[in-house]
Amino acid sequence: MKLLALLLTLTGALTAQVAADANRSYNNEKSRAVMVANLSDPERLTRLQGERIIAALPLKPGMTVADIGTGAGVMLPLLSKAVGPAGKVISQDIFPDFLEAARRNSARQGLANVGFVLGNEKDVKLPAACCDLAVTIDSYHHFDYPPQMLASIARALKPGGQLVIIDYYKRPGAMGDRVDAVEHVRLDMDDVIREVEANGFELVEKREHVPGSQWMGFFRPRR
Repeated sequence: MKLLALLLTLTGALTAQVAADANRSYNNEKSRAVMVANLSDPERLTRLQGERIIAALPLKPGMTVADIGTGAGVMLPLLSKAVGPAGKVISQDIFPDFLEAARRNSARQGLANVGFVLGNEKDVKLPAACCDLAVTIDSYHHFDYPPQMLASIARALKPGGQLVIIDYYKRPGAMGDRVDAVEHVRLDMDDVIREVEANGFELVEKREHVPGSQWMGFFRPRR
């Protein structure tokens, strides 16, 4: 009985939510409405250095790319342009209000090659082998169930497809004066890489995106 209790405890620890601090402000509609306004701020694209992200991504016209944790969809215009009219962008999030904001912003800009998928905290809910690339920008540290989410992303990638993670360092000042990255971000870069590799992926390349603030990692599933 003691062994069974220990196993149940360990299983619970492995499946428990792990990003409680990062997700505290997402727990109700009122706080998410504030987040939608922040995520829709045109200056956010400048802060993200969106053009540099697009230049770094292995995107070509005609590809399908999934924006995992799209928020208000600030990156959708750049991703849409990168894959062109023959390509497709899948805007994915777990919150209907975020996804609706992305839909509105996409319609306002006439993005004809963008579709929308509502996932949940354990599954991106994308079709199997639908994507050449999945990118998550400032979202990985919000994953409450990384093993399950990573498994669902791997299923969504075509053979040869890649996952690109762009996220903050877990270091003082990495998120500026707005948020304490040491408290907000769950894992620093090297620990994220270890976690992703422990869940079915292998690292292809890592690089700094914004010095002292954000890093970028390229991964492919182990087949």
